[in-house]
Amino acid sequence: MELIKCFKALSDKTRLRLLYVLQKYELNVNEIVLVVDMIQSGVSRHLKILVESGLLTSRRDGSFIYYSAAKNDITGSLIRLFDKSPGPEEIFRIDLEKAREMIKIRQIRTKRFFKTVAPQWDRLKKEVLGNFDLNSIIKNKVSFHGNVSDLGCGTGELIEILSNEVLDKLIGIDYSPEMLEQARLRLSGTSNAELRLGELEYLPMKNQEIDTAIMNMVLHHISQPEMSIAEVYRVLKPGGLFILSDFEKHDQEKIKEIIGGSWLGFEKEKIKIWLTDAGFHLKAIDSYPVNHGLAINVFEAEKP
Repeated sequence: MELIKCFKALSDKTRLRLLYVLQKYELNVNEIVLVVDMIQSGVSRHLKILVESGLLTSRRDGSFIYYSAAKNDITGSLIRLFDKSPGPEEIFRIDLEKAREMIKIRQIRTKRFFKTVAPQWDRLKKEVLGNFDLNSIIKNKVSFHGNVSDLGCGTGELIEILSNEVLDKLIGIDYSPEMLEQARLRLSGTSNAELRLGELEYLPMKNQEIDTAIMNMVLHHISQPEMSIAEVYRVLKPGGLFILSDFEKHDQEKIKEIIGGSWLGFEKEKIKIWLTDAGFHLKAIDSYPVNHGLAINVFEAEKP
């Protein structure tokens, strides 16, 4: 990474705007066009220069390419230098507000999807996973003491399975009122389960409230997964266990059509980085094949 090349890339104000907003949010080209209010060809040219300089990274997810600021010392130093300079112009604040709106639009789209599919969600999951019993695998990894939370609990299927084992409290959290209503119906006879409405990027929980956190096939629905993982770290007690399962990265857009999602799975290394950056100690990764040639990775991590 050449420092001179970085300075040349940032000599253009638009590219400085792009780096500043993409250090906060990962956006695709269409979203970036709306944020900076430029034609796509111009945005693409600026993005190409920033990627070639090493200041931005890109990833393809289906038919979309997403961009974010590179996580390296030079990029971090340049952003900190900019933050320490006299107050950023109004345009930078506006860019960040527009980017937040892009994320909200994604979340609204996801919420609408779950509002529609909530009554048939269990059937749709089975269509993708087949007879693979992921709930039993997770159950066998749970440490049954203290408070256990299913983050993104959906219809409460996993909570129902765990309710006979957990001696203390089971807390289910989901941001879809319709999914939580399905969970309430399922868990009406369960005495140790509590359901809460909330976003996984801003968990409705106190610091160090739980002993075990589970995020079961939820991460691919979240626009900013690293935020949710950091939130899990916040609400776990020291020594607490985090069990996270999701698809290995794939290219099957039809899976999104069936069960939705913002991501086509994740590379193991990507999730390992997010866990490590949040402060977790990774204990184990297990991989399992399922329907449609897909694979599911199950991570076990501990909060020191």
